[in-house]
Amino acid sequence: MIAIIDYGVGNLFSLCSSFKSIGYDAVISDDAETILNADKIILPGVGAFEDAAKKLHLSGMDKTVKKAASLGKPVMGICLGMQLLFDKSFEYGEHDGLHMIPGNVIPLKGYIKDGLMIPHIGWNALHFRKKDPLFKYIKEGDYVYFVHSYYAADCDEHTVADTDYGGTVTAIVRKDNVVGCQFHPEKSGEVGLNILRAFCEK
Repeated sequence: MIAIIDYGVGNLFSLCSSFKSIGYDAVISDDAETILNADKIILPGVGAFEDAAKKLHLSGMDKTVKKAASLGKPVMGICLGMQLLFDKSFEYGEHDGLHMIPGNVIPLKGYIKDGLMIPHIGWNALHFRKKDPLFKYIKEGDYVYFVHSYYAADCDEHTVADTDYGGTVTAIVRKDNVVGCQFHPEKSGEVGLNILRAFCEK
């Protein structure tokens, strides 16, 4: 079973539908016991980092996701959910993340080439930096769908794929059993479903 963490932030139902479409049972839950008993765990997220981090903490799901990871459960953060895995975000201030993957979340503005739209919205190609089980059913250059204004930096050691958007932008990170996708697999067509399929199989 796949547990999608419900802490008041995230694209929950489309994620649930994506898993069901590839043949895996998925539940949306804010119950720690349910999440800790799941085979795999998804940390979704959309919106502002500070608000999401507060909701995660107030719900107690910050402790739950960290405990799950410490038990060896595969955890995947998606979009803002990936950013929450890092040490800090500098989105409208300085805010602590979950400290599960070393690195910081910083603005695209001032980093990418002038004239490119922020937020970064749309389809961009994945470039593999390291071998990873998530790549089992996809290939170098496959396109996925991004929506974000901030990106993960200072995390080269754990970056397994990036994309080019007027500069190199972190796309997938991994530290042991914890992975993060800056893009939305559930909005990325067959490529995204194949990434979720590979995550479920590992």
